[in-house]
Amino acid sequence: MKAHELYNAVDPALVTQMLDWFRDNDRNVYKSAVATLAQSRKLRLVFIQKKPVTEQYAWILKTLRGRQADTIGEHLLQAWFMAGNQPMLAKFCDAMEIQHDGKGSVTGDLPKALDAAKLDGAVDALLESFDPKLVALYLHVFNLQTPGGWDSLTGKLAADSRLALA
Repeated sequence: MKAHELYNAVDPALVTQMLDWFRDNDRNVYKSAVATLAQSRKLRLVFIQKKPVTEQYAWILKTLRGRQADTIGEHLLQAWFMAGNQPMLAKFCDAMEIQHDGKGSVTGDLPKALDAAKLDGAVDALLESFDPKLVALYLHVFNLQTPGGWDSLTGKLAADSRLALA
């Protein structure tokens, strides 16, 4: 799935959670994302900034659901997971035996293949500790990190009903 497809499929509450996190923890990323999205729609930034937060969020989500917002949409998801969900990323990397910096940021190259048995264990461990919708979104975003995704992860996302996005 591409980023715009993820935003179309995901529970809007997760997008709200992500945007709240940016507003509370990294306002510059939030402002930059809104400015980029406004520019892509040929709107002045002030037009969006004057809206109440709930309307801003609705507009952002609507815009992220478009194909033209794939790059900024994927960047936002990656930044949110890397900065706001480090325990989950670290737990996944540990379970998959992927080298990381202790916070879930991969050091070195990503594996060429993901062992299906390790993946099953990693998914089970994540689902025991974190919101299943958040886990599903993270795994989809992780799968975007290699062209075409990993076959074992793509299959797991398609077959495991616990990993439904919405």
